[in-house]
Amino acid sequence: MKKLLLSAAIMAISASALAQTTIKYSHVVANDTPKGQSALKFKELLEERSNGEFLVEVFPNSQLYNDDKVLEALLLGDVQIAAPSVSKLNRLTKKLQLFDLPFLFKDMDAVTCFQESDAGQELLHSIDGKGLMGLGYIHNGLKQFSASVPVRVPADVDGKKFRIMSSDVLAAQYQAVNAIPVKKPFSEVFTLLQTKAIDGQESPWSNTFSQKFYEVQPYITVSNHGLLDYMVITSNEFWGSLSEEDQKMVSEAMSEAIAYGNDLAAEINERDRKTIAESGRSEIIELTPEERQQWVDAMRPVWAQFEEEIGAELISTAEACNK
Repeated sequence: MKKLLLSAAIMAISASALAQTTIKYSHVVANDTPKGQSALKFKELLEERSNGEFLVEVFPNSQLYNDDKVLEALLLGDVQIAAPSVSKLNRLTKKLQLFDLPFLFKDMDAVTCFQESDAGQELLHSIDGKGLMGLGYIHNGLKQFSASVPVRVPADVDGKKFRIMSSDVLAAQYQAVNAIPVKKPFSEVFTLLQTKAIDGQESPWSNTFSQKFYEVQPYITVSNHGLLDYMVITSNEFWGSLSEEDQKMVSEAMSEAIAYGNDLAAEINERDRKTIAESGRSEIIELTPEERQQWVDAMRPVWAQFEEEIGAELISTAEACNK
């Protein structure tokens, strides 16, 4: 009898293990960034609410894939969730180039305003038909220039090499000020800066701190010239494999996790800016209104260059959020 009970218990445990769904969540930044915190919160919420039905494995810092390769990994089923920068999805739809336009958003409130609008929510579905689907936007923040030389006006970056993500808009942005855009994976940026293979990069404060860019960049310019946000995505195949009840559970946990990370974003960026300043490793340069206007005037023509691909109405809708 005891053997029968033991056997039944083992079978029950085995059946439970087989029923468990593992979700691999891959991203490229550190755990203490807004995206990293959001991913960990998603793991916590979903595992708790599913009573062990779901196991979420979070892989930060490009441990599994960089943003260039993760889309293929999603389609192959090697990971189930990723949160690449929106720039990485430009190859799937040109409309998402909107988020790379320089000086489009005045602040993060304007970003939230647009992303929560009907137009912003429709963009989450702009990758439908590519085997992928958007689950939401995660904030990181507005980007600052860091460089090996002091950067105050566009002339200061003439001929300088800046790392960018794979984005035609970002390439055009630097070409507009006679700088040289260099498309390289995020995981390689520190080494490129350290070896002086490039002169600078652009990131929100949280990335500049968590990736230690400030340790090899003596100057950081408070430019707030562009946005770095992410889109949480999954594959249609994985989503379709879930029951409606499980889809609802995953979707609700993700929405709460995104809201949690987004609420932390401003706090984390301000904390990391202060830590960088106190370190004394980088000089933080504040632009005068006149200096900043030179950047706006030099880069604003990029909007017209990509207006046809993005859509003039979409750009106007985003710009209207600058209240």
